[in-house]
Amino acid sequence: MSPLDAMQIFVRVAEMASFTRAADSLGVPKASVSLAVQQLESRVGARLLQRTTRRVQLTPDGQAFLARCQDLLADMDELDQMFRDDETGVHGRLRVDLPLAVARDLVMPRLPEFLEQHPGIALELGSTDRRVDLIGEGFDCVLRVGPLVDSSLVARHLGYFRQGNCASPAYLARHGVPVSPEALTGHRIVHYSSTLGDKPAGFEYIDPASGELRVQRLPASLVVNNSDAYRAACLAGLGIIQAPVHGMQPLLESGQLVEILPEHRPPALPVTLLYGNRRHLAKRVRLFMNWLAEVLQPCLYATPR
Repeated sequence: MSPLDAMQIFVRVAEMASFTRAADSLGVPKASVSLAVQQLESRVGARLLQRTTRRVQLTPDGQAFLARCQDLLADMDELDQMFRDDETGVHGRLRVDLPLAVARDLVMPRLPEFLEQHPGIALELGSTDRRVDLIGEGFDCVLRVGPLVDSSLVARHLGYFRQGNCASPAYLARHGVPVSPEALTGHRIVHYSSTLGDKPAGFEYIDPASGELRVQRLPASLVVNNSDAYRAACLAGLGIIQAPVHGMQPLLESGQLVEILPEHRPPALPVTLLYGNRRHLAKRVRLFMNWLAEVLQPCLYATPR
């Protein structure tokens, strides 16, 4: 194994704090990962990782070595692409995570063109509504829809998804069509939460007169934790949902869903690309992020309102 390959393995182990998870993300046996790190430690003459039965952590020498490795690997990646005029020569593994609805409705239909343009990229695409650990799970970049909580990551703001209020015709036939938030008494919502057990907030909307956020307390008929179940529950007539308009548009046009209270829409959702370190961003990651921003642009607004 070359020293560069060993350094790549060491960096992955250090970032994920686990030999097992690093091996899984690289698609190699755990024994190969352990051997690579041992050989690297012998080569540099220092202990880089402290191993216990419960955790793996960097030694002081390992911390210094990790920073130099990341710089060197980033420089090597740039050097490898330096004299390539076209981008079809970009290669390497790329691990990305997207929200389920974004992957299904917006990215998958366009993905063949990206992979055709960059046949050397081995793409691993996660699509889940769970907030993955970018560093701990070995992702190169993730797309987040909603407020950010990852203060340590580099954020690239793309725009906003505007939201609407939707219900099925069958639900409205049973409960009536509300003409104001105050008229929602007797109605029910389907509550979306990435963490089951959260208390439903109710029907959220921006007051058109003041521009302030208001909440009309409503009981939830159901709590779900992914966008597919959220939409399916609305189609089944289980309650009102509040979701990005772009994902509901085909169902609204076909009459399967109806938009209600269009003057009282919920707050727009910020859309953000997150990645670990600007200094070590590989060309393949930049290419994908630029392509993704272009794909999403028709559905994004520059301002929340």
